Amino acid sequence: MKIQILFLFALFTVASCKQKKAVPPPPALTKQEAIDAIVKFDEGWRTKDMAAVDSILGPSYIYFTQSGGLFNRDSVVATSGSPDYSLVRMTRMEYQVELHGNTAIVATRWQGKGSYRGKPFNEDQRCSLTIIKTGTHIQIFSEHCTPIKPGSIFH
Repeated sequence: MKIQILFLFALFTVASCKQKKAVPPPPALTKQEAIDAIVKFDEGWRTKDMAAVDSILGPSYIYFTQSGGLFNRDSVVATSGSPDYSLVRMTRMEYQVELHGNTAIVATRWQGKGSYRGKPFNEDQRCSLTIIKTGTHIQIFSEHCTPIKPGSIFH
């Protein structure tokens, strides 16, 4: 009986000491994945697809407005599908992607014409977006757009 118990103990010890196979980490965020996330975001706005906009935004997403305010995630998602916001045209270009592990800082130029709450707009902006990849999930966590003005005094 003692031999059987010893044998089972030894078997259990050997089995529990087996090394687990190392699981490689998911691949790092790529420039193309960052750009694809922004394209998905823009397409959601273009088609008023709130679910698409919602799916690409991180849980703590924040938009920094041109007037210095903050627009939270829920407000951005609601606006994307609202009849108060309409786009006649929209273009995003001049992507500059800086990768830092699973985080990307992306500078873009956004041009759009439409109306918001009855007020027309025709904008040309430089935007900065922060994109993070967690596992295989890629999300936008922040965006800030600044109007491009002729005759800038700083740059």
